[in-house]
Amino acid sequence: MRRFVLIAMFLLCWLLPAAGATAKGDTDHSDRIVLSGPVLVDRDETSGSVVVADGDVTIRGTVDGDIVVADGDITIRGTVDGDVVAIAGQVTLGRAGRVTGDIAYGDKKPVLAPGSSVSGDVKKFELGDASIVGAIGFWIGFTLSLLVLGLVLLALAPKAAEAIARTAKAKALVAALVGLLAFFLIPIVAIAACVTLIGLPLGIVLLFSIVPLYAIAYLSAALVLGRAILKKARILAFVVGLVVLQLLTLIPIAGGILGFLATVFGLGVLLLTLVRARS
Repeated sequence: MRRFVLIAMFLLCWLLPAAGATAKGDTDHSDRIVLSGPVLVDRDETSGSVVVADGDVTIRGTVDGDIVVADGDITIRGTVDGDVVAIAGQVTLGRAGRVTGDIAYGDKKPVLAPGSSVSGDVKKFELGDASIVGAIGFWIGFTLSLLVLGLVLLALAPKAAEAIARTAKAKALVAALVGLLAFFLIPIVAIAACVTLIGLPLGIVLLFSIVPLYAIAYLSAALVLGRAILKKARILAFVVGLVVLQLLTLIPIAGGILGFLATVFGLGVLLLTLVRARS
């Protein structure tokens, strides 16, 4: 099985989100990448590779590529000119089902009807393969969550996004220092406040606000990075910045450091923007 294809298709998954897909009348061999929902390639239809995060896949026509499903069953009554990967689900080949590549499964053993054909191997995931897929799945889910949150914030507060970009450009060094101080000071103040009866409500509020605050700070850094690449397009700049930042976090060791620095810088920019808005 071509592991590179599997990883590459998953990395593409979050770039082309969709609620569901049906290959009705599609003959352009385009890939189908779906986050949640079923995919059907009907008779006399041809599709490119199919990648589904959560949903069942039914193939009655032809898939000119691979099929990768994270959570869902795959039913093949047509032809798949590539590999079939089912991480948490079952692959079923009907009597006319044909797979020219491998079938790899992580949960349930595939069901192959008499007359079906698999040119490659039928094998269960090794532990290393499963861990790679799991890590990629987590990365995709986390990135999607950040993307949705960031787009919602941009829609609700477009002027704030512009103010953040201006602050980062004018006060970059100060923002980094403020962010570094605030990153460690906020949890310390929250814990110290929880020790006293009077400060307990404040401490609880601060503790519960740390995660969303740091998430917004990270998104602010993504926006700033995107605006450094694309000068004017706000939404596109944010998406590009988040993509670049998230890809950088995949680098072993250095990725974690870069993620920390981005959060610190974004937190400083965010706090400075709030102070400047009040003045």
